[in-house]
Amino acid sequence: MGLLDSLIGGALQGGLGGVLGGSPASATGGGSQTALLNAILGMLANGSAQGGLGGLVSKFQQSGLDDVIASWISSGQNRPISPDQLRGALGDDTLGRLAQQAGLPSNDVLGPLAELLPQVVDRLTPQGQMPQGGLGNLSDLLGMLARR
Repeated sequence: MGLLDSLIGGALQGGLGGVLGGSPASATGGGSQTALLNAILGMLANGSAQGGLGGLVSKFQQSGLDDVIASWISSGQNRPISPDQLRGALGDDTLGRLAQQAGLPSNDVLGPLAELLPQVVDRLTPQGQMPQGGLGNLSDLLGMLARR
């Protein structure tokens, strides 16, 4: 989890401004990667337009990738996801929003997202199951990441 840990560490050292609402250029500890972490957390947060973690699981199930996301949530080994599989699961609209929030071109977001998303979901579900009631708001999620 080196990349995720370094992004979280950089965000915490930078006072969380870049992760909790600063522009991609002001995000510390990784620039657009930190902004991508922010976008991922926003997507997973309760009340997000994408439906939070439950919405993400539904998208993966509809794409036939329920075993992949189940591995991220469970306490076992995370199964990898290819950028093409991720595109199929999330769809161009969601990818476009994430790319815009991260300040990246749509095609450039898939690789880093395929690396970060499994780590983030894994780290936010340490009990090996989806928490009832969702994961919480954006600041709750960053706090959860920082504690693990």
